[in-house]
Amino acid sequence: MFRRDIGIDLGTATVLVYVKGEGIVLNEPSVVAIDTATKRILAVGEEAHRMLGRTPGNIVAVRPLREGVIADYEITESMLRHFLKKALGRKRSFFRPRVMICIPSGATDVEKRAVLEAAIQVGASEAFLIEEPMAAAIGAGIDVAEPRGNMVVDIGGGTTDIAVISLGGIVISTSLRVAGNKMDEAIVKYIKNKYNLLIGEQTAEEIKKRIGSVMPREVKKMEVRGRDLIQRLPRTIEVNTMDVVEAIKDEVEAILRGVEGVLEKTPPELAADIIERGIILTGGGSLLDGFDRLISERTGVPAMVADDPLTCVARGTGKALEELDALRGGIIRGGLRR
Repeated sequence: MFRRDIGIDLGTATVLVYVKGEGIVLNEPSVVAIDTATKRILAVGEEAHRMLGRTPGNIVAVRPLREGVIADYEITESMLRHFLKKALGRKRSFFRPRVMICIPSGATDVEKRAVLEAAIQVGASEAFLIEEPMAAAIGAGIDVAEPRGNMVVDIGGGTTDIAVISLGGIVISTSLRVAGNKMDEAIVKYIKNKYNLLIGEQTAEEIKKRIGSVMPREVKKMEVRGRDLIQRLPRTIEVNTMDVVEAIKDEVEAILRGVEGVLEKTPPELAADIIERGIILTGGGSLLDGFDRLISERTGVPAMVADDPLTCVARGTGKALEELDALRGGIIRGGLRR
């Protein structure tokens, strides 16, 4: 078979590419650096991410996807083309690949069409969509086709997707535009208000990853550098885990309410399955210390983080494409042929 099947986790924060027979071949930030004077793209992915907050006036580093959907179509198309070319490398064949891309469960028809068209424009022979929680469940090793209830909470960069899955379909779901990026923004705001210190997006993300928690068992500390808003000079402060807990409490509460809301609407038979099997957490946000314990405490339902939660959606997207004929009913959201 010369055709190559590709699954893409087109995330707000990160793009992961899964190639059939090879696994995850690319994992880079969803960032593009642009010269504002010439509109020329200077860098994509990891190289562009290093430019965030460090560019001269005529260069901007932007995220073309916001809250899980395309915010700038042309830049997204260029980014997709770059990543596909990089993922296929020297093994590119005469046959165009089939591409499956995951989308938030709350994406509109317009947003779905934009993603499909972007995939076709960059060279896919066929493009298909799969909703993020379904892809996450498949990637986490759940048999989504069986007649039993499974609940997945995928906490990504732009969205948190919560769904109950049974018989190869999503029974009930919600997509919250609250996830890792909103937490980073909340940390920036908190540090600014409490310490009169301005920090960047990358620093906030590092704070979250290194000392962040939603249900801490220990308090960690970290030195943070930024610009003093009063003296306008560089300054170093020490922040701790409790700062992060306080900073992101509203975002965490929104996710907890989303989980409760889906559980409340779940049919009794499927709810019984979920109580027995537990809630599966995927996505980068699931790695925030204590999230599984907090969800368990709040809902009374066991919760656990999937193996390798960062790549569950990408792996599930690729595996769904490998079994396209078997999974076509209820899982694939659309298709276009070039």
